[in-house]
Amino acid sequence: MRRSESWGRFALLVLVAGYLLSRPGLLAVAGLMLVVLAVAWLWNRFSLTSFSYHRRFRYRRAFAGESIALELRLENRKPLPMAWLRTLDPWPLPVAPGDPDALLPSHLPGEGLLGLLVVMRGRERIRRRIDLLFRQRGTYRVGPATAESGDPFGLFHNEAIAAAAERLVVYPEIRPLRDLGLAPDDPFGERKSQRHLFEDNTRTLGVRDYRPGDSFRSIHWPATARLGQLQTRVHQPVSGLDLIVCLNAATFARHWEGTDPEMLEALVRTTASLANEAYSRGYRVGLISNGSISHSDRPFTIPPGRSREQLPRLLEALAGLVPLITVPFERYLLSQAPRLEYGSTLLVVTAFVSPGLVETLLRLKARCRRAALLSLGNEAPPVIPGVEVLRVPGPRDRRAA
Repeated sequence: MRRSESWGRFALLVLVAGYLLSRPGLLAVAGLMLVVLAVAWLWNRFSLTSFSYHRRFRYRRAFAGESIALELRLENRKPLPMAWLRTLDPWPLPVAPGDPDALLPSHLPGEGLLGLLVVMRGRERIRRRIDLLFRQRGTYRVGPATAESGDPFGLFHNEAIAAAAERLVVYPEIRPLRDLGLAPDDPFGERKSQRHLFEDNTRTLGVRDYRPGDSFRSIHWPATARLGQLQTRVHQPVSGLDLIVCLNAATFARHWEGTDPEMLEALVRTTASLANEAYSRGYRVGLISNGSISHSDRPFTIPPGRSREQLPRLLEALAGLVPLITVPFERYLLSQAPRLEYGSTLLVVTAFVSPGLVETLLRLKARCRRAALLSLGNEAPPVIPGVEVLRVPGPRDRRAA
């Protein structure tokens, strides 16, 4: 039974007893109790009115190992004081504060509660600064935060959602190519021209759907008007500088063997490092993977681009990649290849080289696709005619040593 109900029943009992016994003292006590009960009810009803709870992140995206500042702002905009206020904000442990004691325990695994217990005067603001430590790659949901308050007598309490959920992104680690065991000179094959030689603007092959990062001058307006959506001219390629990093998210050749978490992180780290290096060298970089992004159950493709948002888009996709594989890598790669620009280079990153992958690369080579293979497996990959094959040490090499 709630304390307010017990208080109300007791007040009514005293009131009835005073009336039946004709005791003015009991009637006065009952009246006082009922007044306190009414004041407490009104106080509780308006306790969370005009109250706000805000999270202010310095950044919502960062790399693993970095620390960012979080400022919590609590504001009571009404004259009525808040006798007590408790806020609870669900917080994933991989992006928790650097102080391990800053979070309260939660019944959910991998999660804690960022809690505050304060008293606020009327029209008061409270700020709390917390340093968050981003520990592990991923996309994480913070919140929603709840606020609980009530009357100063503890008879009633009120609870409400104080802040909506927000998302934090932890990018995968990016390492220099030398640390990955790759020669930093030209890891993407022979580069014969600069970006302005990529297309011959005087020779148009056709049109395609507009993609973010396409030049505004390349829009084909008659086709746009005819189809009702933006269309971009496709010019005759001269020397392609499109690089699509193709990540095989499977860590074992047989799916029933499960997932090797250390190998998966090495694959993601290598892919992110290669994409970053290619982008910095002027390539239009894209991404293909048979893994799934968080809260999704399908593989994904990011078309190549050079816009300012392209590299963050690639890193965010890799941050949320999970080893939920619904289609074999070879089949998905073949299904996406016809949608790529002619002259694109495919750079495959994988933990193992299966006969099916070798056959797929040979078929792509026969379709005039340039391809390279980078293996992190502990076995030497086979020689594939016309395909540059590289092997770098992976986690299994370190475990074997």
